[in-house]
Amino acid sequence: MDARRWPLALLIHLGGLVLALFGAVSWSVDHWLFGGGRLTYWQHLWRYSFIDAFFYLGIVAAQPRPTAGVADAAAPALPLESLRAAAAKSDGVIHLKFIHDFSNYAESARNDDRAIEALGTALEGSGRPLVIASGLPGLKPGQLLTERDQPPSQSPNPRFAGVRTALSFVARGVRTSILRLSPSVHGPGDHGFMATIIKIAREKGVSAYIGDGQNRWPGVHRLDAARLFRPALEKAPAGSALHAAADEGVPIRAVAEVIGRHLKLPVAHFGWMGAFLALDSPAASVLTRELLGWQPPIPAFSEYPRSARSRAASASETPESFN
Repeated sequence: MDARRWPLALLIHLGGLVLALFGAVSWSVDHWLFGGGRLTYWQHLWRYSFIDAFFYLGIVAAQPRPTAGVADAAAPALPLESLRAAAAKSDGVIHLKFIHDFSNYAESARNDDRAIEALGTALEGSGRPLVIASGLPGLKPGQLLTERDQPPSQSPNPRFAGVRTALSFVARGVRTSILRLSPSVHGPGDHGFMATIIKIAREKGVSAYIGDGQNRWPGVHRLDAARLFRPALEKAPAGSALHAAADEGVPIRAVAEVIGRHLKLPVAHFGWMGAFLALDSPAASVLTRELLGWQPPIPAFSEYPRSARSRAASASETPESFN
């Protein structure tokens, strides 16, 4: 047992005792004052059977937390030797961290490449999985990108160097897979590109798009993207590319119009986001769905702002991006 977690466990157990006592008193009052005609003992028992859940939660809360081989793969202060040691003790590695410092993007990409090199070296020859989070934009501009398309050997995007490093470990006995994320991984709690676009629109007083707005972005809800990492870790073949894309490509003009409508802004300049908005990067995920059985059920990229607003109106969920 973890002594630091006993206060939480005790509190949960006490909650169960209070509910049990309340159930007993409720049944007694009903039985003795009303002759038991309103609810039977078993109905009372059913009503308060969820007290068992409190005792179960109390037991779980008292257990020590399992320690998984999780490493913060891009923390600047974390020595590469620590990364190697952590990866060597793990059953597999999912590398998610990337420093999105667009003022020093090349250095962020170099740090990412070094981190991937350290993780791959630790897993070399083991056959264990290494899943690398990457991105879909820029791989095949203006054309539909599929999982069979590989990153170019030369690219102005320095982040692709880390992808090439990761794939080099396939020949060295690592089951590497690349999980390419849509530029919009959206949903309540989103702090990525969509949240930034909405924030800029609010600050500038306009919801803008580039040119005719027909350039397309693939998109996926963040929960659907999260659900894809586990099957990738468990069964993605070595060297495979996987696409977290529920929508193949939504015109940015349509996105701008939805944002403008919900924020009551005219649809009509973005700073650093302009380069991303101008990308025409549709992407398919047919092979990913067939390979891993991934079926994203959450509303699509083009529908998200509308569905989020409707959920907020029913007080069931508040989309942070529109707050």
